[in-house]
Amino acid sequence: MANIKSQKKRILTNEKARMRNKSVKSALKTAIKRVDAAVATGDKPAALDAARQASRALDKAASAGVIHKNQAANRKSGVMAKVNGLEG
Repeated sequence: MANIKSQKKRILTNEKARMRNKSVKSALKTAIKRVDAAVATGDKPAALDAARQASRALDKAASAGVIHKNQAANRKSGVMAKVNGLEG
């Protein structure tokens, strides 16, 4: 443990941020898995809805600084490519 007061505070705040980031990243993975599940069943309306929710979550994570904005854009592109590959 650090001896400097400001460093002790940084350790605490870094841990809070780490836990928050971990939660957001986990939620992103879940949202993308929902899209994959809907695509696997071939249900285009459900896949489209799940893709919209995943896209929104990715944008929020990027604006909060949890992931880079380009990574969010790349993931959104991949999700939409899967959905657009469906027929119907």
